[in-house]
Amino acid sequence: MAESEIRPDGRFQGRAVIVTGAASGFGRAIATRFASEGAKVVGADLNPSGKDVIGSLPGQGHGFVQTDVSKSDDVQAMVAHCIEQHGVIDVLVNNAGYSHMSMLMWKLSEEDFDGVFAVNVKGVFLGCKYAIPHMIEARRGVIINTASIGAIAPRPGVTAYNATKGAVVTMTKGLALELARNNIRCNAVNPVAAETGFMKGAMGVDQLSEDQKSNLVSTIPRGRLSTPEDVASAVCFLASDEADMITGTCLNVDGGRSI
Repeated sequence: MAESEIRPDGRFQGRAVIVTGAASGFGRAIATRFASEGAKVVGADLNPSGKDVIGSLPGQGHGFVQTDVSKSDDVQAMVAHCIEQHGVIDVLVNNAGYSHMSMLMWKLSEEDFDGVFAVNVKGVFLGCKYAIPHMIEARRGVIINTASIGAIAPRPGVTAYNATKGAVVTMTKGLALELARNNIRCNAVNPVAAETGFMKGAMGVDQLSEDQKSNLVSTIPRGRLSTPEDVASAVCFLASDEADMITGTCLNVDGGRSI
């Protein structure tokens, strides 16, 4: 099925979904998958090119808000846009992420350390802080956080990044307990390495070399890197009614690396 088509049996028909980091990589694939299943997507990204990405999604009712997820005013504006346009937030996907360049942790600058926590941890906190009251009012909602398999099986060189994703895993489980009585579920996905711009940035290169790719793949029993579509499939399953009894789960999309 072409990306421009909408599935006739869409699981998310008419539902309002916020996806942060929607301009590229996992976020773009997640936004596309939700739209193809009938959702009205509010895409958010620091990169203004996200406007074109959201504008190309199948269906109608989508919108884009340029957002720095580490800034309270920006996140409030993102949430307000969804409420103004759709009256509700059915699903919040806290996907926006950032990694410092791979290096030994004690060589990492304080600025880079603060930056990775601001986006990966505070960004999730702010998204939840401003979206959850609307979900509680509606007595329904789903939150999906993009963590990383590095949260439970860290690779050397990105220790601070891995620590941020460990925090996301813990926040996900804690929120699941806090929100269960409000009919709100909270889960996460833990992707393994993927050949996206995000991963290339962490490696400090524009394109992974065959040796770099082979080294990563050698640690994954499934024998390949993950793809944005793998992650989008997992996110949409966890957000769907099919997963109604699943909360506080951090789903490893890792090809067996964590075994």
